[in-house]
Amino acid sequence: MFFFFDYTMVLLIPALIFALYAQSKVKSTYLKYSQVVSSSRLTAAEAVAEILRYSPASDVRVERIPGHLTDHYDPRKKVLRLSESVYDSPSIAALGVAAHEAGHAIQHAQRYSFLVLRNAFYPIASLGSNLAFPLFFIGLIFNRSSARVLMDVGILLFSAAVFFTVITLPVEFDASRRALAILKERGFLNARELEGARKVLGAAAMTYVAATAMAAIQLLRMILIRQSRD
Repeated sequence: MFFFFDYTMVLLIPALIFALYAQSKVKSTYLKYSQVVSSSRLTAAEAVAEILRYSPASDVRVERIPGHLTDHYDPRKKVLRLSESVYDSPSIAALGVAAHEAGHAIQHAQRYSFLVLRNAFYPIASLGSNLAFPLFFIGLIFNRSSARVLMDVGILLFSAAVFFTVITLPVEFDASRRALAILKERGFLNARELEGARKVLGAAAMTYVAATAMAAIQLLRMILIRQSRD
């Protein structure tokens, strides 16, 4: 019995279907609202610069980067990077995405508790994500009691990676909440446009939920396979 091809694979089917649906939903929702220009006519870069200027994150720089939906906030360099498809766009979708990243910058400036926890936990989660499966698989193929210790270590390391995905959820939800509130307060989007931005950010949040579900089920598989070796 191999780890990647065994009876527990059936557990992945619902999570995989959900993940595919989430990816499809975010693409279709973004495409729809990327074609709707906001009434403010502000580009995402202009809007996010204005948001940051009057926020606790006023020292954050805004940069353009290549790619599609590669937008992110870099807390180490205090740089908010907007993708080419977002930077110069005045669409509802672009403003929603940009404001969401500004929400992360403000979280960082205010030391939002879940973001602080996630950033502190990242090195452990990264290590767990990289080493968990190799160690588990080595312990799996060598049918000895000493080798099973490696399976236990792999489970422990992957648990750290799963925990990281869990604490990512409130960080993402809060950034979207902040984004919608700011877009409304500054008048960058009207009530009808805000609903479109809410749908874009809601679809994006669904991908994080799907990733967490997939990780949790992978951890469950590891535990079940480990128990079958006792």
